[in-house]
Amino acid sequence: MTSQDLTTVKQRFGIIGQNSQLNRAIEVAVQVAPTEMSVLVTGESGVGKEFFPQIIHAFSNRKHGPYFAVNCGAIPEGTIDSELFGHEKGAFTDAKAERKGYFEIANGGTLFLDEVGELPIATQAKLLRVLEKGEFIRMGASTVQKTNVRVVAATNVNMQEAIREGRFREDLYYRLNTVEIKVPALRERKEDIPMLFRKFAMDISDKYRMPAIRLNEEATNLLQSYYWNGNIRQLKNVAEQISVIEKNHDITAETLRKYLPENEFAHSLAIGKRNTEGRQENFMNEREILYKVLFDMKRDMSKMQQQLDRLMTGERTATVLDDNIRTSFNNVPAAVHTTKHSYDDAEEAAVYAEEVNSMDEMEKEHIRHALEKTEGNRRDAAKLLNISERTLYRKIKEYEL
Repeated sequence: MTSQDLTTVKQRFGIIGQNSQLNRAIEVAVQVAPTEMSVLVTGESGVGKEFFPQIIHAFSNRKHGPYFAVNCGAIPEGTIDSELFGHEKGAFTDAKAERKGYFEIANGGTLFLDEVGELPIATQAKLLRVLEKGEFIRMGASTVQKTNVRVVAATNVNMQEAIREGRFREDLYYRLNTVEIKVPALRERKEDIPMLFRKFAMDISDKYRMPAIRLNEEATNLLQSYYWNGNIRQLKNVAEQISVIEKNHDITAETLRKYLPENEFAHSLAIGKRNTEGRQENFMNEREILYKVLFDMKRDMSKMQQQLDRLMTGERTATVLDDNIRTSFNNVPAAVHTTKHSYDDAEEAAVYAEEVNSMDEMEKEHIRHALEKTEGNRRDAAKLLNISERTLYRKIKEYEL
C-alpha cells in the first residue's frame, strides 16, 4: 500500500496520525477487506476501533450491502438474543410482534459486534453457529434461517484471560480471530497527540465560532508525556473543556495541568516533575496501580481468598500454599504487594485475606465515586471506569449501590 493510498484512506474516514502501528493496522484492514475472513479488532477503550470495521466494509465486495454496528456490552443480557437473532410474537412477555434481528437484516452485508467479549456464554454458542454454518433461529421459533453476514468484532477485554476464566469460548475466539488488527493506545502514538489536539480544538472553534486554543511548547510536551488512560476520547474531552472554559486561548503547561487529573480512577500517569537535581521523575503510587489492576484481578483474588479460607479451616496445611495460589500471586504486579509476603502460617494468610476484602471495598467506592461524578448516568460511569455497561450493572447489583 503506497503512502498516497494510505493518506486517501485516512482522509476518507477522518483518521489522523502518522504512527507506524496505526498505519500498519489500516493496511491490514484494507488487505483483508476483499476476503470473507472474520476479523477481531483489539485495543483499549477509546482508541478508535470503530473505524476499522467501516474500512473493511467499504473496501469489501459487500460495500453496497447493509452495515450495522452493535454494542454488545450495552444491551441487557435478557434481550441480547432478540437483538441479534430476532424473535417471534409471544416469544416472551413483551414480544407483541415478531422482530427481525441484526443477523437477518444485515444479510449480504457486514455486522460489527463491538465489545464482543461481554456476550453471555449462551449467546456465544449461537454466534458460533452463525459463523460456522450461517444459521440461526429466532427466539420462540423452531425454523432454522440462513444468513450471509461478514462479522467484524472488537474488544478491549484480555481474551486469553477471559477464556481461562470461562467467560469466553475458546472455539469462538479462534473463529472470530481469523485476522487480528491491533489498534495502538494513544500513549504509543506520542507524535500524533499534538495533531489530534489541534484537530479537536479547531472542531470546537468552528462549532461555536470562537478562536481556537493554542498550546505553547511546554504545554505540548506535557500533553505528550501524559498517560491518556482514556485515549483519544479523553484527549478530545480535554480539548473541548479547555476551549470552552479558558478565556485566554494561549494555553500554558500550568493551565493544561488543571485538566489532566493525576489520581483519576484507573491508571493515571504521574506526569513527572523535576527534582532538585533537575532530573525528570515519573511517579505512580500504589493506589493508582491498584486501581489499574482492580477490575482485571478481581476474579483471581476471589479464587485466592477461597483457597486461603480452606487453609484457615484446616482443609489444607498452613505451611504450604497450593501451587495455583503461588502462581496467581506471582502474576500480580509488584506494586500490589510492595512488601514480600510469605504465607508460612495461617496468621499471615488471614492478613492477606483481609487485603483482598479491602480491595472489594476500594472497588465499591471507586464505582460509587464514578456514579456520583456522572450524576447517576451509568453509561458515562462505565466509560469513566473503562468497563462495559453490563459489568457496571452487575457490580452495582453486587454491591447494592
